Amino acid sequence: MAQATKITVEATVNAPVEKVWKVWNTPSDIMQWNTADPSWHSPSSENDLRAGGKFKHRMEAKDGSFGFDFEGIYDKVELHKEIAYTMPDGRKATTLFTPQSGKTHVATTFDAETENDPEFQKQGWQAILNNFVTYVESTHS
Repeated sequence: MAQATKITVEATVNAPVEKVWKVWNTPSDIMQWNTADPSWHSPSSENDLRAGGKFKHRMEAKDGSFGFDFEGIYDKVELHKEIAYTMPDGRKATTLFTPQSGKTHVATTFDAETENDPEFQKQGWQAILNNFVTYVESTHS
């Protein structure tokens, strides 16, 4: 099997790591920010944040035309530092949380899937991350 292309998206959130971690992992918050586009939403979220635990976030077009479950099993959870998981197709992703003088740098590296152009995937994941930053900074100041 060919080595998967790795893609990294990153952003800095103007909030302390404890707050960033909480919003990243709380289902009621995830349902608010987990979308790459305003025409989509995340109507449900389940998150068992521990090694071996599972997460499942439903992502759907608001018009009901398309939807899917974004899910995985956690491989590593290190409080306020790192979350690593494996998706059902075997791809892996790792998110690192790095405190920086009251702000938090968030970086996710994931294995690209083979159906879509890697740049398209990067744009989608970056859009979700940017939405997360906006949500944290607007609701948790």
